[in-house]
Amino acid sequence: MATDVTTQDQTAAEASRNLRKEITGTVTSNKMDKSITVAVVQKQKHPMYGKFVTKTTKFHAHDEKNECGEGDTVRIMSTRPLSKTKRWRLVEIIERAK
Repeated sequence: MATDVTTQDQTAAEASRNLRKEITGTVTSNKMDKSITVAVVQKQKHPMYGKFVTKTTKFHAHDEKNECGEGDTVRIMSTRPLSKTKRWRLVEIIERAK
C-alpha cells in the first residue's frame, strides 16, 4: 500500500515539473561564469492607438556548461531561485549565432 502512495506522489511531482514555464529568447550576454542573460521580445498592441509596441524583458539563466554564446536563440525554463537574480535555467540551444 505504501508503494501506491509514493508512486502517486512521484507522478504528482513529475506533473508539476512539466507545468514549469518555458520561454524562448536571445542570449545578450554570457560574460558571467555559468550564467547568461536572455532577452525575450514581445509585441503588444497598444490598447488605445492600436500600434504594436515592442517590449523586451531580460532574464538571468543558469548555463551549467558555459556553452552559450551571444546571439544564440535558447529555450529557458523556470526553476527555484539559484541566486539573487537567477530563477531560470537553460534547457536547450535552438540555434547558434552565425
